[in-house]
Amino acid sequence: MSNHNITHHSGRYDAAQLRYRLAVPADIPRIPPLIEASVRGLEAGDYSPSQIEQALGTWLGLDTQLIQDQTYFVAEVPGSSHLAACGGWSRRRTPYGGDHRPGRDDALLDPNIDAAKIRAFFVHPDWARRGIGSRILELCQQAARAEGFSRAEMGATLTGAPFYRRHGYAEIERMELPLANGEVLPIVKMAKLL
Repeated sequence: MSNHNITHHSGRYDAAQLRYRLAVPADIPRIPPLIEASVRGLEAGDYSPSQIEQALGTWLGLDTQLIQDQTYFVAEVPGSSHLAACGGWSRRRTPYGGDHRPGRDDALLDPNIDAAKIRAFFVHPDWARRGIGSRILELCQQAARAEGFSRAEMGATLTGAPFYRRHGYAEIERMELPLANGEVLPIVKMAKLL
């Protein structure tokens, strides 16, 4: 899928006209290219090229458990197979990262004491800052509330933290995720009441 086609579609449709739906297994091969375009295009101001290379696929990647759990959303461009954005939430302990991240914990959270996890938000650069991530975040928060969660938290990238701040999330702590080459990926743990 070329950037030309995505740009063409992004010029024709308003963010409100996108189709927001739960991701399905058939979307799995379509999501990693979106994640890579998002990370390379939007995170480069906060992370070095080597941090981005090391984090893609591990800390910044698709967790297919979210699709199996039906807690992951995509924003699809009408009349095409192009995805403009993706993002989800989780009722499981793993707080961030893709299928290949170290230290996964797929145990279920207890909504009475645990916070739902906001997970893996990525917007294609051609669709950035147009309200798409906000719409997906609303869908995630509504779904988490419907399952009895009263709090949500995430490990936000440095690039994503201002977005979550605008939506009422507060910083809890700064963290550094280890990368295979010895570098670290700084992130921000954030939370809010639902």
